[in-house]
Amino acid sequence: MSGKLWGVGLGPGDPELVTVKAARIIGAADVIAFHSARHGRSISRAIAEPYMREGQLEEHLVYPVTTETTDHPGGYQGAIDEFYEQAAAALAEHLSAGRTVALLAAGDPLFYSSFMHMHRRLADRFDTEIIPGVTSVSAASAALGTPLVEGEQVLTILPGTLPTEELTRRLRGTEAAAIMKLGRTYPGVRQALSDSGRLADAYYVERASSKKQRVLRAADVDEASVPYFAIAVVPGPKPATRIPLTASASEQDSADTLTARAQTEADTRSVGEVVVVGLGPGAEEWTTPDVTRALAEATDIVGYSTYVNRVPVRPGQRRHASDNRVESERAAMALDLAKQGGRVVVVSSGDPGVFAMAAAVVEESADPQWRDVPVRVLPGVTAASAVASRMGAPLGHDFAMISLSDRLKPWEVVAQRISAVAAADMAFAVYNPASSQRTWQVAKMRDLVLEHRKPDTPVVIGRDVGGPAESVRVVALAELDPAEVDMRTLLIVGASTTTVFDAPGGPRVFTSRRYGD
Repeated sequence: MSGKLWGVGLGPGDPELVTVKAARIIGAADVIAFHSARHGRSISRAIAEPYMREGQLEEHLVYPVTTETTDHPGGYQGAIDEFYEQAAAALAEHLSAGRTVALLAAGDPLFYSSFMHMHRRLADRFDTEIIPGVTSVSAASAALGTPLVEGEQVLTILPGTLPTEELTRRLRGTEAAAIMKLGRTYPGVRQALSDSGRLADAYYVERASSKKQRVLRAADVDEASVPYFAIAVVPGPKPATRIPLTASASEQDSADTLTARAQTEADTRSVGEVVVVGLGPGAEEWTTPDVTRALAEATDIVGYSTYVNRVPVRPGQRRHASDNRVESERAAMALDLAKQGGRVVVVSSGDPGVFAMAAAVVEESADPQWRDVPVRVLPGVTAASAVASRMGAPLGHDFAMISLSDRLKPWEVVAQRISAVAAADMAFAVYNPASSQRTWQVAKMRDLVLEHRKPDTPVVIGRDVGGPAESVRVVALAELDPAEVDMRTLLIVGASTTTVFDAPGGPRVFTSRRYGD
């Protein structure tokens, strides 16, 4: 049976404003899904964390873009549409496996929420239920301590992304208004409030109900400091009580400067460290004692969600799971946590120095802001070694490792290196051979190697080695079928000296340590 999708409204930010039903479903769900920008920090997860239980699976849906530009061929909308399709596919996989999924939504799931994009793609296929949440409009009204509307007054809710002229027109025609989606739109919003004659009666509420809540007159806000989670409010009734304004923007900036200075001094006094570890390819017994010890001593575990979920849950230990395409942002977050005193472990599969997180962390640590943060790397069993061990010794002589992914380097460079290794007559291991979005490189690699190797050259195909779905077999190079290869597969392409022979339990492969005359 398929699992159930819950759209869980979390309210505006204060965990105590999460409804009783939402808290119950969060604690009971098999999978907790949540969105964030590429920096990896999720407001929704932070709100829900008090109600989550140990051992829950987490699906971190990281937006590829928010306000920045993109080189996606479909532009910003193309990148976002592709992300939503991939996110829906990830949730559908859990639901099809019978797991209940709680998709977190700040505020209310059906009120300017990312949940709606998943609802549109999944609700017709899976049982879905919505848990409403307190909206930011209600929280902003509570922060002001005054009614938004009364009697027969009309409240208009507007997105700040509307053109200034349209905002002005709508503000002139309503008794009360709430303007959402601020951030970079605030200069136009303030202009519309002024042009409509409503600026003097308008208020600004930032991060309503949270510890960082601020209430200002809309005219006093520093345009450069407005976050997305802010709202402009024009109450209908004239306030009968004093609005509880916080410090002005300039006063708040001064306070923030002092706070930042004090934090810097505290950071200097107590700096933790970042340890980048390799968990090995899959089997728990392949994780080294050094790595196990580092995991037990960590205050924070950082990594791609699939690898974080392999780490045993420990009381009091914070877990920061993210998408597999945000390595630089993940490295910066780990270093920042360590700078604040955390003992941070960044997890990778296999060995962290082989197409994994060690390079990202060490490269990011070269930034002067991290110069005082210690970084260590603990090795792990590589996927290439694990696959090779299952067949014997196909990497017994000189060999190379190549990633077929062209996400961080152009395919022309990959192809050039494949040809060079093939011409040098070395065996080589192929990482990241294919993905759901990238399927053609395996065939191209096979054709490039066939220009230098015989059709019967052995190729070892290892999938999920050390895991529950492990399979390892050997085929001839000319018979390598791309349809049998995915992201969980590693290939080992033999050299002219690689031999296959029958042995008890199946074929055995070795690459000779000697060359003939």
